[in-house]
Amino acid sequence: MKTILHKASERGFQNHGWLVANHSFSFANYYNPDKVHFGNLRVLNDDFVEKGMGFGMHPHANMEIVTIPLSGELHHRDSMGNFGAIKKGEIQVMSAGTGIQHSEFNGSKEQPVTLLQIWVIPNKMGVEPRYDQLKISDNAIDNEFQQIVSPNPNDEGSWIHQDAWFHLGNFTEKSSRTYQVKKEGNGVYVFVISGSVKIGETILGQRDALGITETKQFDLEIDKDSEILLIEVPMELPKI
Repeated sequence: MKTILHKASERGFQNHGWLVANHSFSFANYYNPDKVHFGNLRVLNDDFVEKGMGFGMHPHANMEIVTIPLSGELHHRDSMGNFGAIKKGEIQVMSAGTGIQHSEFNGSKEQPVTLLQIWVIPNKMGVEPRYDQLKISDNAIDNEFQQIVSPNPNDEGSWIHQDAWFHLGNFTEKSSRTYQVKKEGNGVYVFVISGSVKIGETILGQRDALGITETKQFDLEIDKDSEILLIEVPMELPKI
């Protein structure tokens, strides 16, 4: 098993006043040649958006975009005619494909929004754009990992155009879990939303991450009051 440690304090950081952003990988004005991507995981932004503020209409193409709200309420509008709000316990998934325009903004005048926005490079270019919004909290079980994204439209959670799986777990008790890699050659990016977890000899704290490759499985020793996100992606970029 090979690992690469990404400490929370070493992420890219930008403070725009209304937006405070931490970038696990190179994004916008932040560039680190050692942190451009983890396999097909291209972006993991940890954003804080002030009340009443947000991103105006802007384009995306040929990217799978997963948004996970952590607090507050994020409003969304896009060129496909979708409009609504998402909050913690829900996820939003978009296949940008041939191109979409969308806006994201904090619908509250009183509370900020915090969220994770994740981009995965697809295995198919030029697909028809699609939008999905899903309430995941109804199927969540405390102290277990829940699959929230996969390649299969008929599987648990939402789906994207890539052999990638996302699992999210909220652990109120100390727990030991083993993760089985779903596809040979894939790697797993472990991101600690809150709390801590030990993998091998490495202890990860809040917002730390560990990229894991060249293994079929690994063990996690999870501390109580921890929320952990696992992102499994192919390590080889698509030949498109």
